[in-house]
Amino acid sequence: MKNFLKYSLVTALFVSSVSCNLDEEIKGDFTSDFDPANPGVGTKNNVNKPTPNDGLTDAFSRLFAGTATNGGYWNVQELASDEVVVPQRGGDWFDGGVNLEMHKHNFTPQSVSINDAWENAYNGIFQCNDLLDNGLNASANAQLRFLRAFFYYRLMDLFGNVPIVTVAGQGAAQSTRAQVFDFIEAELLAAIPNLPAAKPEYGRANQAAAYALLSRIYLNANVYRGTAMYQKAIDAADMVINSSLYNLSPEYKDVFDPDNVENIEHIFIVPFDEATGQGMFFAQMTLHYPSQLTYRLQSQPWNGYAAMEEFYNSYEAADKRKANNFIVGPQVDIQGNPILDLAFDKADPDGPAINYTPKINELAPNASRQAGARLGKFSFKIGQNNDMDNDYPVLRYGEVLLNKAEAVARLNANNFSHPTTLALVNQLRTRAGVATFTTMTEGQMLAERGRELFIEALRRPDLIRFGAFGNAWWEKPAHNAPHKNIFPIPIQQMQASASTAFPLKQNPGY
Repeated sequence: MKNFLKYSLVTALFVSSVSCNLDEEIKGDFTSDFDPANPGVGTKNNVNKPTPNDGLTDAFSRLFAGTATNGGYWNVQELASDEVVVPQRGGDWFDGGVNLEMHKHNFTPQSVSINDAWENAYNGIFQCNDLLDNGLNASANAQLRFLRAFFYYRLMDLFGNVPIVTVAGQGAAQSTRAQVFDFIEAELLAAIPNLPAAKPEYGRANQAAAYALLSRIYLNANVYRGTAMYQKAIDAADMVINSSLYNLSPEYKDVFDPDNVENIEHIFIVPFDEATGQGMFFAQMTLHYPSQLTYRLQSQPWNGYAAMEEFYNSYEAADKRKANNFIVGPQVDIQGNPILDLAFDKADPDGPAINYTPKINELAPNASRQAGARLGKFSFKIGQNNDMDNDYPVLRYGEVLLNKAEAVARLNANNFSHPTTLALVNQLRTRAGVATFTTMTEGQMLAERGRELFIEALRRPDLIRFGAFGNAWWEKPAHNAPHKNIFPIPIQQMQASASTAFPLKQNPGY
């Protein structure tokens, strides 16, 4: 866990009582061409809705672990990408070097986050299997088969070769990644007839959710099983689009706000809630300690996660998504007064006033405490607890449009200027307030997916699919190591299975 500095909030302006002092650091000039912004200060009340009392909560609640926090699935997907970084700020966030290793693609079987991702998924699968053994009705069984397939999708994407277990408490030999893909596809197709055709109950799945997930795995089928399935990706996406159940939200920010319950773009969500659905910690993970005063947070943030500067700069200045997704510039309390860090870096020209700068001076060991655009996409409720109220869309309409757009291009000889591809992508760009594309390259398609789907745990598989995962980016050298496209099997799981009937075999290259 992180080692963060403890503070006492003395007034609305000053932060003191620092438990340790950081050495003076040497840092280069910060990038200066950015506009100050404090998005997300506005919502005070959450619009909450209970999930159904259908006996399936034990399984669906397993999604709360690792979906929007500094450990498990979200963590490894984002820190291995070119979107998000956790720099070492002196004694803070070193954590044995695991975050730095993830950033540099020095993956090891000992990584805690990698093991968390494995355990979170299999805990969910166990709950699904346990409930499926209880002889529930066809509708409940379909919900659980969808959810189990979703957990297996996460395992397939991260680890490739994993055991397919369908009976609670039983073991199984590892299946190949292609076999796991085929299992997921078959389970989703089998579940669809008994899933609701209309919108589902809150926090549950419907036929559109199954088709949205199918569109995602079909788009990646060339990676997952060595077979292109672009027409299937298009057909699955069309089932969602033509259902008329979903549409683009008029405003991008509304998809992610604390009061985003049942947004028109949400297809399948994790219904986080500060009391009944805990586990979403973005505000704590990203904000500097005295930014507690900006949002009147119930406890002090941890000053960790930030956006990569190059990724931040990939947005046009007028892009509404840029203003929504990042917190940059001088920071103030809720009344508009500057907030201060009295343990500021002595080499920082901004002095004690908090000023989030997109440029990060170094990855380690002494990244500036104020450096890095902060993650504001899932905006923060005034006075919120550590646990946020925002629903997290794991499947949404905007992604489905992008899945179809890319699949059409690839099916047509990688023509990313195909009229259908342009029309679909331009729906999103129009909402974002930027000029529509008249032509588009493969690289622009990847960049547009990144801008739209930032911190939705899709960047790593996108980079792999586009052949860009081994590219060099800030503080990470280029590599040509295809084995890194999947993570190692966690050492804890290797050891636990060693004396069983089905010992795990490590993925090649680790």
